[in-house]
Amino acid sequence: MKQIYGDDQLGRVKMDSVIKKYGYDSKERKSLSADIEKKDSIDLIKTENILDKYGWLGPDQVGDMGTITEFLVIQHADQPVHEKYLPIMRQAVKEGKAHQEDLALLEDRTALEEGKKQIYGSQVGLDVKTNKYYIRPIEDEPNINKRRASVGLAPLENYAKFFGIDYKLPKQ
Repeated sequence: MKQIYGDDQLGRVKMDSVIKKYGYDSKERKSLSADIEKKDSIDLIKTENILDKYGWLGPDQVGDMGTITEFLVIQHADQPVHEKYLPIMRQAVKEGKAHQEDLALLEDRTALEEGKKQIYGSQVGLDVKTNKYYIRPIEDEPNINKRRASVGLAPLENYAKFFGIDYKLPKQ
């Protein structure tokens, strides 16, 4: 799982600085994206083999990093994979095998893919013209921080700062 985690995160950690230095449409960003996609496809095969054979493995089986890795690989896959593993991850959370805050991110990503608004405000987009991040549409936005707190996520204002977004909670 350590290798899969490293493969998953290495390119993503570099991406923001590559975009800032060379631009979104640069050959450097495209090359890095292609490398990430290649590693993602390999990691997904490995992870699906594990999950399909053993189910969602908890921290007692693969350590905390292992459970985070399972989530990251699924989160970084495409919509059919999200839809396949979302119910499995929901059950894993109930059984203490996965983190509630990770499930919230997968719930948000899946909702957006289905044309709905996100519930926890975890998904951001990048405006490729300005190279600035924005928060994607949120359901019942005035109550977002209550929902975030219920799953162990920090207030959206704090999360947004990480992406350089100056977020203000709308009034009810």
